[in-house]
This record gives sequence, C-alpha cells and structure tokens, in this order.
Amino acid sequence: MNSELVIDVRADEVIIALLREKKLVELTKEKTSVQFAVGDIYLGKVKKIMPGLNAAFVNVGYEKDAFLHYLDLSPQFHSLDTYIKQCIARKGLPLAKLKLEPEISKNGKISDILTVGQWVAVQVAKEPISTKGPRLTSELSIAGRNLVLMPFADKVSVSQKIKSPEERKRLKRLIESIKPKNYGVIVRTVAEGKKVAQFDNELKELVDRFESAFKHIRDIEPPKLILGEIDRTSVILRDILNSSFENIYVNDITLSKEIRHYLSSIAPEKEDIVKYVSPEIPILDHFGVDKQIKSSLGKTVSFKNGAYLIIEHTEAFHVIDVNSGNRAKLGDDQESNALEVNLAAAEEVARQLQLRDMGGIIVIDFIDMQLAENRQKLYDKMKACMEIDRAKHTILPLSKFGLMQITRQRVRPEMTVDTMETCPVCHGTGKAEPAILVIDRIEDQLEHIAREKRCRNIVLKVHPFIGAYLKKGFISMRRRWAFRYKISLRIVDVPSYYIYEYHFYNSYKREIVD
Repeated sequence: MNSELVIDVRADEVIIALLREKKLVELTKEKTSVQFAVGDIYLGKVKKIMPGLNAAFVNVGYEKDAFLHYLDLSPQFHSLDTYIKQCIARKGLPLAKLKLEPEISKNGKISDILTVGQWVAVQVAKEPISTKGPRLTSELSIAGRNLVLMPFADKVSVSQKIKSPEERKRLKRLIESIKPKNYGVIVRTVAEGKKVAQFDNELKELVDRFESAFKHIRDIEPPKLILGEIDRTSVILRDILNSSFENIYVNDITLSKEIRHYLSSIAPEKEDIVKYVSPEIPILDHFGVDKQIKSSLGKTVSFKNGAYLIIEHTEAFHVIDVNSGNRAKLGDDQESNALEVNLAAAEEVARQLQLRDMGGIIVIDFIDMQLAENRQKLYDKMKACMEIDRAKHTILPLSKFGLMQITRQRVRPEMTVDTMETCPVCHGTGKAEPAILVIDRIEDQLEHIAREKRCRNIVLKVHPFIGAYLKKGFISMRRRWAFRYKISLRIVDVPSYYIYEYHFYNSYKREIVD
C-alpha cells in the first residue's frame, strides 16, 4: 500500500495530509504555537484534592486545571517525587544513581500521596477537549523511533505485534544488556530485525533528553513545560514511516531540510523521498487534498455507486448511518445487495474514523442482514479495515438490531471541517452584483497597486474560471494590463477559491492588502 505525506506550511499552522493510494486517510492541523500536546511533560502544582473522585486537579498553565486520577499515578511516584527534590537541590542528577522508593499501593487514596501546593512532574495523556482540561499521568515516557523510554521502571517489554518468539527473546536480551539502571524500555514494532548499535544510539539520546530536561528544573517555577514532544510532523514520521512511503511533499524549504535531517537519523535510506514544492503552487490543490477534504468531511459522505454515510455527533457518542441510496441492485436479492453495500461501508467508516480522529463510542447502523454468515463477514471486514488504525480500539459484533459498536481511544479533539460556506458573493443576502463587474474591480485594484504602491512584480491568484478568461487569446487581458501599467503580471489558478475571490501578491510572496 503506497503512502504519501503532503505538508502545507502556512503562517499560523501546518497542515499534514496522509494519503494511501492517493486517498486521504489522515489530516492533522498543527498550530505553530500548540501547547498541551500529548507527550508534553510539565512541572505542575497540585491545586485541589478530590477524595470522592480519588483524583486531583493540577495547574499546568492551561485555563482549566488538568485532571490526574490515582490510577494514572506511576507505581514509582515516590521515586519521581524524590528525584524532583534532588534535582532542585543539586541542579541535575543521573537517574542511575537514584535509589528507588517502594511502589505505591494499587488501591490507595490520592490524599495519602499528594498535598495541595505540591510540585509534580506530569505528562499530557489526553489533550484539552471541549470544556475539559488536559488528562494527565505521572507515568512518564519518552517515545523514539524504535524504543519508548520509561524512567523509574526497570522492565523491558516487547510489542505484541512482533509475533516471532525468537525475535522477541533477541530484542529483550539486547535491550537488557545496554539499558541504564532505573530505566524501563518498551520495544516498538518497527524495531524488528534492527541491530544493537541502533538501539544503543537511540537509548543514549532518549536518556540524554530526559536528564537534560530535569537538569534545569531548579531554575523554573511551576506551572512550566519541562520537556515538549517533538513537532507533529516528526511524530507522524516517527510513528508511521515504513517501506510503503514513496514521497513526502513539503512547500517550505526550511522544514524540508529538517525532515531530511530527521530521516537521516531514523531511516537514511528514505532521505531522498522528501520533495520540495514551490510555495507558489497551492500544494493541497495540486495533490487533490482540498477536494477530498470538502467531499469527505461533511455530514453526508458518498462512497460507492450512490451509497452514502450520514455522520452525526452528539455529546455522548457518534452515530453513523449507512444508506444504499439510489444504488442499482446488482445482486440477486436484497440480502446480497445489503452485504455488498455494508462491506464497502466498513472500508469508508474505518477511513472516516482515522481521518476525523473520532474517539469515544461510535455506533454504526448498517443495512439489516438476516444471514448470520453475512453478519460475521461484515464483522471480520470491519476488524481487517481497522487493523491499520494506530489508535486503540475495540469492535463489537453486530447486535440483534443491526448496530455495531466501536470504542476508539480519544487523545485529542476531533478533526472538524465546516464544508458549508457562506456565499462570498451575496454574503447571505441572495443577491449579487453583475459578474461582468468583477473584472473591473480586479483592474481597479491592480491599477492602485501598480501606480500608488509602485509594485512591479505582481501575482494575481484567482479561481480557474476567472483565470481562463483573463488569459484567453494571444493579446489577453493579462497582457494588456501588464503593458498598460508597465508591470510583470502572473496569474495563478487556485481551485479552492470562490468564483469571485482573488488576491494580489508581491515578489516576496506577501499578500498586497489594499
């Protein structure tokens, strides 16, 4: 299965689109100033103890206090607390020299462990969602390409997806021989078949990241970020990069170099798949991502021969209804027709869950089927389609009402894109000025830019229909304007623009605002 990554770098955000077989399966929008992302480690201060919930609220700098349950405390919480105190006193301490404290009880009370005003090192387990603050854990972990480092533990675990008993024993033996004292390690699936030298270098890097972050803890006052997760682009590359990746397209020269450098450390053989695309080319339009966003993230999603999904969101769960629509009956009977639609719907539902990053409870109303073997086929198909999903999930068989229930891990807010747009022409009034006047407005603004602002190299971005009109003929409107105002004028078609939308840019690729 061929995979491609398209990265659109904008002024205030980075949009990352993952394509499999040219089909959009994952979309991430990362704000350049993102905070409280999953994996970030903060030094927080306990704000309130809630004995009834057996939990505490911790101030980590977010507008709402973060939630820390007793069950999310690390078994080695006392060791972590001791380490923080020693780091504050001595400005850093190698964890290998720390004497670990006894583990806390699994059935204890949070009031026996934490006190109001206490400093705690916590990691974001779930990002702020809706009206809730971040969900925290004190069981710290730092993820690498092949390994996950677990400070204050002393256990080596191997991913369950590595099936070979010999390989599992080999990996466990290698890691146990090189890991430092007081560190636990989880071996990730991609580590299968790797050499000890790679593990050793990565382990040293992860240990250095952890201890360097805590080295300066005495110089900060909570709430404060201690160790941030690497940017979302690198996280995606770290977690999903495999041999199926063919291309990574980036429209920012700096980021393309950073990704190349990152790939050189984790997968040198993949360094050449990074392709720089000029920012003058609308990268999401060029690779058909914008069109797929508009067609795939609405309330109604068509998927095969007229069949479609209706996706509704509630506070408690998500509901997906499968409809055959006006699809032609291809089978001999209703049962076979329903089975075919349901199997195709299972593929699209799995894609939608990953694309929208829907979490919590999902209820799917498939078309009713009477035969038990067909219901089993649908269940098996759904499980197979969900195997590539990195989020933890549980799938239940069809109920007697034809409903399938899925629970999917939710760690960040769901991806929502409003595919309905206010008419840019009439602004909701239902009336628009004559189309012929649009060209006059463009020329008036162009004249002002050329004569008053004295810009000589101008790029005009318009909808393809307007662009085609302006470039029509040998002595086109574009040529006449360029000659009349003594400027260099280039017209760029942008399919995602509204029909009457247009923008001017100078030679430095900055928009010219009138």
